[in-house]
Amino acid sequence: MNKIIRTMERTLVLIKPDGVKRGLIGEIISRFEKTGLKIIGLKMVQPTKEQALNFYPSDNDWLINVANKSLKVYKELGIDPKKDFGTEDPIIIGKIIKEWLAEFLASGPCVAIVIEGNRAIEVVRKIVGATRPYESAPGTIRGDYSTDSPELANLRRRPLRNLVHASDSKETAEREIKFWFSDNELYVYKRADEEIIYGFRST
Repeated sequence: MNKIIRTMERTLVLIKPDGVKRGLIGEIISRFEKTGLKIIGLKMVQPTKEQALNFYPSDNDWLINVANKSLKVYKELGIDPKKDFGTEDPIIIGKIIKEWLAEFLASGPCVAIVIEGNRAIEVVRKIVGATRPYESAPGTIRGDYSTDSPELANLRRRPLRNLVHASDSKETAEREIKFWFSDNELYVYKRADEEIIYGFRST
């Protein structure tokens, strides 16, 4: 039983302003709950731009990774990134995209959710789908509700409109949960179907 309990994880999901404004809050939450994952924290927030900037990392590895997602598509399509960014430097491009991300996150209400369950981080990201919506499989949130792509987003000088953010690792999830929630905003309770889903009685 202890081995099973150790596989329980917590992760953060943000329904971004595009998901909220399109009326997809209930649909998105239901995808997670129907899988057997448990909502243990939930609130609507509208961050300031400063808060949004602090939410996204600033280290060079993160900036380069964000930039490379766009640069890969530009290379595939034979498009010169200098036309949209004025540079090919991935760190500078990453900073530009981070600025767009922060502006968009602060542009309207978001829904912050803490989700708990067996391998929750991996399962949530599978339900959400690929970062670039046009690559997301049917049945995923992004695959069913968006066709956005980096070249279109960059042309419009905005981030990808991919509806949700989901933590990508245990370390990231821990930091992101603490960013949006205090301990007394997270709840411990038992879903009625947990014994059927997991085969043990939770407390």
